[in-house]
Amino acid sequence: MRIVTINLNGIRSAAGKGFFAWLAQQDADIVCLQELKAQAADMTGQMLAPPGYHGYFHYAEKKGYSGVGIYCRTEPQQVVAGLGIAEFDTEGRYIRADFAGFSVVSLYLPSGSSGEERQAVKFRFMAAFLPHLRELRASGREVVICGDWNIAHKEIDLKNWRGNRKNSGFLPEERTWLTELFDEAGFVDVFRRVHPELEAYTWWSNRGRAWDKNVGWRIDYQIATPGIAARAQAAAIYKAQRFSDHAPLTVDYSMG
Repeated sequence: MRIVTINLNGIRSAAGKGFFAWLAQQDADIVCLQELKAQAADMTGQMLAPPGYHGYFHYAEKKGYSGVGIYCRTEPQQVVAGLGIAEFDTEGRYIRADFAGFSVVSLYLPSGSSGEERQAVKFRFMAAFLPHLRELRASGREVVICGDWNIAHKEIDLKNWRGNRKNSGFLPEERTWLTELFDEAGFVDVFRRVHPELEAYTWWSNRGRAWDKNVGWRIDYQIATPGIAARAQAAAIYKAQRFSDHAPLTVDYSMG
C-alpha cells in the first residue's frame, strides 16, 4: 500500500505546476493533501476526484486558507471531518478516512511563525490533539497520520538548527511534544524508522535560495501506530519537480 502526503500550498497552484500529471504516475493507494487554499466552489472535477480516486475534503471557512483532503482508491467505510473543536474545525485542519482495519488522517497542524497569537493557537491545538491521538491509539486500530506537523523534531531534521532554537517549528516545547507522542503515546515517525540517519527535508523557505542550497526542514510526516509502522518498506521524498514549497513524502507499506 502506497501512501503519499503533500502540503500543496494551494491546490490550484500545484495543479498548474503539474501535480496531477505526476500523481497519475505514482500508483498511490491513498493521497493526503494539506493547505488546499480552496473551497468546494473553487475545485475542478480533477481536483475533487482524480481518475481512479474518491476524494474527501475538509475546507476552511476563510477563503484561500488551509484545508485538507484525502484521495483514496478504495471507498472508506467512514470519513470524519474535523476534531469536534470549533476553533480548529473552522480552519479545516483534520480529516480521517476509516478503512477495514486501519485509518488514515490528513493533518495540517497550525503554523506559529507569523507571531505570538498564532503560536498560541498552535499550542492550544497541540494540547487538544495529543489526547485525541492517545484515543486513536487506545482504539486498537492501526492509524497513519499524514501531513504538515509544522515541527522539526531533532537537530537532524533541519539544516540550520542552531539558528532556529527560538523560532516556531523548533521550539523546545514543540520538540518535547513530539517526543511525548513517540516515546509515551507510542507512535512512530515512519520516515525515521526507515532512514534513521538520513538528513532529508520536506520544506524550504522561499527566501534566500533555501531550495538551491538545500537549507530545509523536515516538518511533513507519516506518523503511525507501531503495527502499521513496522510494515513500512520504503520512504522517499520527491524533489525532481516542485509543486509547492513542500515536497511529497511517499511511504510503501506491506499489507499482505
